Amino acid sequence: MNTRILIIEDEEAAARRLQKMILEVVPDAEVLPFVTGIQSAINWFQANSAPDLIFCDIHLSDGNSFEIFRQVRITAPIIFSTAYDQYALQAFKVNSIDYLLKPVKKDELDRAIKKFLSLNLTAPAAIDVNKLLQSLQQAKPSYKERFVVKYGEHIKTIETTDIAYLYTENKINFLVTKDQRRFAIDYNLDQLEELLDPKRYFRINRQFIIGFHSIAEMLTYPKSRVLVHLNPPSKIETIVSTERAAAFKTWLDGG
Repeated sequence: MNTRILIIEDEEAAARRLQKMILEVVPDAEVLPFVTGIQSAINWFQANSAPDLIFCDIHLSDGNSFEIFRQVRITAPIIFSTAYDQYALQAFKVNSIDYLLKPVKKDELDRAIKKFLSLNLTAPAAIDVNKLLQSLQQAKPSYKERFVVKYGEHIKTIETTDIAYLYTENKINFLVTKDQRRFAIDYNLDQLEELLDPKRYFRINRQFIIGFHSIAEMLTYPKSRVLVHLNPPSKIETIVSTERAAAFKTWLDGG
């Protein structure tokens, strides 16, 4: 019988990349359609039989994924993915099969799946959410303090605190500093979202990550969206997507 695997991940590109790697490691696995948020995951578990294995991102666009386990009793083994450093995450191993640091590497995914397949998991225990939350509170995320950029023949570093926003245009990723300098960078937005402090930076849509300090003005926009004017100004219109609007307002409020 094929292993049924569920992915809980709010970034479609990251979910599809993970799905592709899983099938490369376990070709006969059945990767179920991924779910993207807390409520959609709760609805899925209430309507479907448990999968054999779950890959779950800790930070979803609408909150912490542990809220899922508060509302639904899940006994399927879980492999978490997160930006937290490996030493702080040792505590998670008590309640999960393994964890993967983002961006996920294929060799680490292969190791985690082999670990799952080697264990006797006919009757796994339910997740202890309180222990997980306590571990998360004690863990200190490791965020980048600076980025190396190139311009012409020169190489320099940009402090993260000097970045106003980051975006993608024509498949090239850029960072823009507070003093209006623009540099191409080697990271994509999925990677940057994990590397930047979420208290200071928020991904408003598939194309933009903005810094709290770069917001000049916000206006209501159709379909419950928010139009954000940035400082320095952006030539590309910056609109908070419908899917991220609620989480954006929570972020603004310091939640």
